[in-house]
Amino acid sequence: MGPANKILQCSDCGASFSFSVEEQEFFALKGYTSEPKRCPSCRQAKKDQRGSSGGFDGSRGNRQMFSAVCARCGNDTQVPFEPRGGRPVYCSACYETVKPNNRR
Repeated sequence: MGPANKILQCSDCGASFSFSVEEQEFFALKGYTSEPKRCPSCRQAKKDQRGSSGGFDGSRGNRQMFSAVCARCGNDTQVPFEPRGGRPVYCSACYETVKPNNRR
């Protein structure tokens, strides 16, 4: 007998939901060892609550930005961290030219 869809119970709302063969194969391919504990609706609600859609669209929610003056070109810029005295801050364009090559 081959693989089959599984019926799981959501840990948040208690509803039953299907864990398809395709989803099981995807989980195995990704190395996930646990089955999903939330139904698709609760999973989406949890992502919305965190202000993220799993990181695939690049959104991070609202992020505080700080004003700074670029150490290279002198233009005003906004950066996502609070500048510390004695350390250079660069605008996006200048950072691209001075960033280390060994970034992760």
